Amino acid sequence: MTVPDPHPFKVAVVWRGDARARAEARPETSRFAAVFAALERQGLAAEPAVWVEGGADLLRAQLMAVDAVLVWVNPVTEDAGEGRGALDAVLREVAAAGILVSGHPDVIDRMGTKEVLVRTRKMGWGSDTYLYASYAALAAEFPGRLAEGPRVLKRSRGNGGIGVWKVERAAGPDVSVQEARDRSLRTVPLDAFLAERGADFAAGGALADQPFQARHLEGMVRCYVSGTRVAGFGAQYVTALAPPEHGRAPPRLYSGPDDARFQHLRGLMEAEWIPEMTRLLGLVPDDLPVVWDADFLLGPKGAGGEDTYVLCEINASSVYPIPNEAHDALAGTTSARLTAARARRPEMRA
Repeated sequence: MTVPDPHPFKVAVVWRGDARARAEARPETSRFAAVFAALERQGLAAEPAVWVEGGADLLRAQLMAVDAVLVWVNPVTEDAGEGRGALDAVLREVAAAGILVSGHPDVIDRMGTKEVLVRTRKMGWGSDTYLYASYAALAAEFPGRLAEGPRVLKRSRGNGGIGVWKVERAAGPDVSVQEARDRSLRTVPLDAFLAERGADFAAGGALADQPFQARHLEGMVRCYVSGTRVAGFGAQYVTALAPPEHGRAPPRLYSGPDDARFQHLRGLMEAEWIPEMTRLLGLVPDDLPVVWDADFLLGPKGAGGEDTYVLCEINASSVYPIPNEAHDALAGTTSARLTAARARRPEMRA
């Protein structure tokens, strides 16, 4: 018979909502019910902690009373939507007090923005990727790269196709531009399109530039990771940058970490790419979120006809839904990190 821990670790699960959502939040009725259940199976005492814009003091007081904070809040909700600057300030305070925060805002800044595509472009998952930190750099460098073939421009932060454009040369000075968010397609002068992008550099923004992957209609593989271990996969046909006749993409199909189709990718991630990425970004393994994902498109076939993978983006701030197997993985990672932290602090042992 298992004896319950008389002093279980307390974990707060944070998501965005309004005052009513905060007041009515319950583990069993929230969209994170499976996360709460997995944490409970690990012997962790989990509680909802809904982030309400303008409620920093209330949230801070709650988070300072727990051992770990797991956060599911997108940094971007729409083109001009709410950010999470105020929330991140609270999370940094909480982390500085010795409380586990996943993912920490500084970690998200390193691995969850499009800059990661440039910082890791020499890795096995990399491609001919560039970062434009200013409009002047974009105007000077992008036209030459576009002459070599279609390119994809991406804002540093975004989700759901926000701030992603496929650009390719058309007749004369014109380019064909497709926006991933709504799949709209238009033909405009290149100079006019570049002028539109000037606003993307406001407040320190940047644009990443990748070559368009010709095999994109063969599907994208989302690799879910807990810390340093693959926790599952999601397979989906992506049509956001495809001609309209290809229709809408079907739903993503989830599978566990042992899916035979993706064992080569799993091996690359665990043995090579995650350790190399961690080193390049100046992180240590325990910095990695308890759940994050990397999206891969298929690159050119290898010399032996095998598939290669090209990193499309990393999601580190609001990864949900996830494969069923990933719930226990993230709960296990959380428990292991808390236990290790307690072991390093003799005053907490008892």
